[in-house]
Amino acid sequence: MFFSRVGQSVAPRRAALLALSVVAPALVLSACMSSEKDVNLATYVDQTEPADVLYNQGLANMNAGRLDEASKKFDAVDRQHPYSEFARKSMVMGAFADYRAGKYDEAIGSAKRYLTLYPSTDDAAYAQYIIGLSYYRQIKDVTQDQKEARQTVQTMQDLVTRWPTSEYVDDAKDKIRFATDQLAGKEMQIGRYYLERREYIAAVKRFRTVVENYSNTRHVEEALARLTESYYAMGLTSEAQTAAAVLGTNYPDSQWYKDSYKLLQSNGLQPRENAGSWISKAGKLITGA
Repeated sequence: MFFSRVGQSVAPRRAALLALSVVAPALVLSACMSSEKDVNLATYVDQTEPADVLYNQGLANMNAGRLDEASKKFDAVDRQHPYSEFARKSMVMGAFADYRAGKYDEAIGSAKRYLTLYPSTDDAAYAQYIIGLSYYRQIKDVTQDQKEARQTVQTMQDLVTRWPTSEYVDDAKDKIRFATDQLAGKEMQIGRYYLERREYIAAVKRFRTVVENYSNTRHVEEALARLTESYYAMGLTSEAQTAAAVLGTNYPDSQWYKDSYKLLQSNGLQPRENAGSWISKAGKLITGA
């Protein structure tokens, strides 16, 4: 088309003027009556710049902290030079610029699109990492919904699994640990809520989730103590003793263990593990010892 190449050579400029004269002679007549500097062809046509120029402008803007401008430049590369090498690179850099600007939904969308189009490239792991970081930055306090924490774990675990030698793996594992700890913290918060209201079955369910699914977090110590308390209140002394025993095996110097031991002693009981209990089986997965 005439309008897509204005600014690259004299011939397209003349062609554009000719096209305008056919479609809108009144506009050409008006332009002739005006001085040459009043004619702004950019009003009618889209300027197209070389891909490398736009890409480097995007990098320069990003380095200068002008993230919105950087994002626009990278988007222009993708729009004006689709499926080119610079378009591919611009897509992932645009996602990073959006991430840096706090536009997490846009960053996630661009990075996911990159993975759909280029799943086997060297930058695919980086795109996955950007998605994970965007979810990670949106993780909320444990008093709120932990959807983003779950998405962080899933996305970063996919990164670790699919690109195990990537330079982003170590940080991805750190983000997984933090997000997992948040998920365990949420379960503990709900469990305490039920325990305070003496809804012991509901409380046990939450504390059990922590012990079985989040055994490598800092919350498992308290979860075992809360299980001791809950089972003791329900009259299930064997389970209470087992929870205390597993707690003592893994955290012998813990204040939670001392409190659990004291609770059992108040009724002449001591920690004693029942090998057939789910607590005993789950205790073998605890990494706190």
